[in-house]
Amino acid sequence: MAKRRWLPALRTLITSGRHDTEAKTITWSGGYTSTTYAGTANIWSTEGRADGWDVGRVVTEGYERVVWVYKAIDTIGKHAARLPLQIGVGLTEDGEFEEVIEDHPLLRVLNGKANPVETGSQFRKRLSAQILLSKRGAFVEVTRSNRGTITRLDLLPPDRVIPVPDPRGEYIAHYEFTTLFGEVRELDPERVRWIRDPHPTDPFSGVTPLEAAGISVELDHLSRLYNTAFIKNDARPGGIVAVDTSTLSPAEMDRLEARFLPGSEYAGHVSVVGAGPGGMNYVDLAAKPREMAYEHAAQNAKIEILAAFGVPESVLGNASGRTFDNAEQEEFNFWNHTELDHLATIASAFAGDLGNPQAKIRFDTSAVEVLELPRRRRRAEAREEWDAGLISIDEYRRRAGLPAYDNPHSRALWISPQKAPVPARPEDAAALGIAAPDGAAGQLPPGQPGADPNAPIPPADGTATGDAAAAVAQARADADQPTGPGAAQSVVAQARADAAPAQPGAASAAVEAAHQSEQRIPGEAAAAVSEARGLQVKALTGDSATSSFEVTDDDFDQAQQAAAAVLAPLFDRQQGVIIARLRSPKARKGTRYWKDDGPTDTRGGDAPLDIERIVGTDRWLDELAGDLAHVLAGIAHTTAQHTAAALGAPEPPAHTPLTAAILDAVYAGEDAARRFLDSLMTLLEQGQSVTSDINDLVALVRTAFTDMGRHTAAAIAETTAVATVNGAANVTAAAIGPDIIRTWVTRRDDRVRASHAAVDGTTLPVTQPYDVDGYPMRYPGDQLAPLHLTINCRCRLRYRTAEETP
Repeated sequence: MAKRRWLPALRTLITSGRHDTEAKTITWSGGYTSTTYAGTANIWSTEGRADGWDVGRVVTEGYERVVWVYKAIDTIGKHAARLPLQIGVGLTEDGEFEEVIEDHPLLRVLNGKANPVETGSQFRKRLSAQILLSKRGAFVEVTRSNRGTITRLDLLPPDRVIPVPDPRGEYIAHYEFTTLFGEVRELDPERVRWIRDPHPTDPFSGVTPLEAAGISVELDHLSRLYNTAFIKNDARPGGIVAVDTSTLSPAEMDRLEARFLPGSEYAGHVSVVGAGPGGMNYVDLAAKPREMAYEHAAQNAKIEILAAFGVPESVLGNASGRTFDNAEQEEFNFWNHTELDHLATIASAFAGDLGNPQAKIRFDTSAVEVLELPRRRRRAEAREEWDAGLISIDEYRRRAGLPAYDNPHSRALWISPQKAPVPARPEDAAALGIAAPDGAAGQLPPGQPGADPNAPIPPADGTATGDAAAAVAQARADADQPTGPGAAQSVVAQARADAAPAQPGAASAAVEAAHQSEQRIPGEAAAAVSEARGLQVKALTGDSATSSFEVTDDDFDQAQQAAAAVLAPLFDRQQGVIIARLRSPKARKGTRYWKDDGPTDTRGGDAPLDIERIVGTDRWLDELAGDLAHVLAGIAHTTAQHTAAALGAPEPPAHTPLTAAILDAVYAGEDAARRFLDSLMTLLEQGQSVTSDINDLVALVRTAFTDMGRHTAAAIAETTAVATVNGAANVTAAAIGPDIIRTWVTRRDDRVRASHAAVDGTTLPVTQPYDVDGYPMRYPGDQLAPLHLTINCRCRLRYRTAEETP
């Protein structure tokens, strides 16, 4: 009896005995006949392609026997098992969920425990394998509680499930499942998820790579069998030495002939036989390549099998013969063309179980490094364009998925090689130092480079101005005294009216979607610092021909621009983080801001939001201090070098205490930011006392950052720049020698406070502090002095040797 072959045997189960037509009959060979299905044709008049596909034989003769079939299915399935599923609502421009639903009943079975004997990971891997092995597809039985909540998922053996067509045109009437004991169960279509790679013409059939690769699978197996049989049965030795046997006895001849023994243990041995009187020669009997037919057949079969499954060999673990780039590209192709589609097929089968038409389910592939390859290439190309002056910093950041700074320096084009700025807007020219402000259109906020010096100065306590700012100021005032609900309600109403309606922009939307927990988000602030350092700051002016030195207005302005460039993205990012925390399910769980997912949802409550945790003051201040310190350190060292050169020293003395001046400036910026965050926390506390709508609190945050945040960032930039430049110049001059004197110089405009105007022109030794309104100050912006003497200070000192005094 001829041995039955795998693929032809499968196909003969569903084809007729006549080979001149494609007529097929719908039969079942699974051990029983359906009482409903027997003798009928389905309403789609299909060929019944999946009927007769013996999954058991496919597993035995393909998956368990051919290494490439096993490895391809295992590679595809292990990713489905390893990656968790994720449910969310809305998508940002970067493809992230705007809101992630972490506690969903479907996730508890898919990611947790699918059924009493399988974890979610095991269930997903078996499901993946069945989709790839079964021509009919995979069938998942869904079990729900009395309340309709999904409690378990069970994979049904595909060879014992039949989808029964509905003669009334409803597609599926029911599914018939035969248990191990031969009992036929009818399953309602609502209880079964039929998952398959669809066939192009037969809706009752799926597609499996094994059908296309069936001949290659059989060829690989038979070539292995051929060579195994060749090794076991071949009786030829590796060579023969012929000798004269005329004197040998029959027993000796038998002993020589016994040397021709079959089996692998005798491969390559040399036998000695008789050759007649006086004769002796040697014959090489080694096997020829055509007799060992495994190599080429197995190689071709491997290529065809892996091509059918869409799995490159490098993904299986063998990257020999490939460069790193080629292996990386093969892995990207595998994910982009094979794995992602396979995962989407599994996830989409459960889309109807989400209970929310706006929600989506997908596998979380954020940890797959190779999927970052296109984004890395786009960022590399954008960096080259920025370096060539073809795009602005803001354009680069948008391409990189980061929030734009949206200030004059980040909007401008910086033309190489001198990095000369080309303003994007006419009003940006003044801030870039290449034109004066021109009328109202070019006016900038107070404290910004190029701003009108006569413009109103933001209050020293960090409060804002304007209608929306009045709401914030009122909230701060209400925090210190008992108030009725009316005052706080007006704050909420005013902020809701003034805040921009749901227009976070690409930057805020990306931040809000990406930050659903309290973890600090790396990368964005660091990139901001790096790009801020890239802004070229001109050398501080000083005349080395004379032994005198004076910090100019341009020096302060350039230092202020560098500080502002790092503060703008930090404030934008913090706004996005706070809004994301307000909207995250973790922060709202157990509070009145939780929106019930149905009558059975018990995750709400009456507790207030933890505002201190949402704002995260200490963590953000640490980040602000660290990033400011990097920028201010460069400013301080540049100031010290030019001060030393102007006063006749080639380099600043080694013992120059620059660190103290930098830390003083950083503390000043940190203190101003803390006051701003305290005001924001007060506003949110007042707001949540009168509203249970999370959008009201989001409006308050946007109002605070639009008004207070912008002015606070400008004040921090100006204060830290003045403190750093003056502090570095003063400690450098003091380290050079006690014969250095300095003169206090104001800007002599209507913004100069009276206490500073009183010391204008006063000259003292470098080691003696100035008496300003009864307080000792070493230099303008000295952080040891009270706040009202340092905030928004723009004064400077003129240094020279005592011998040059007139």
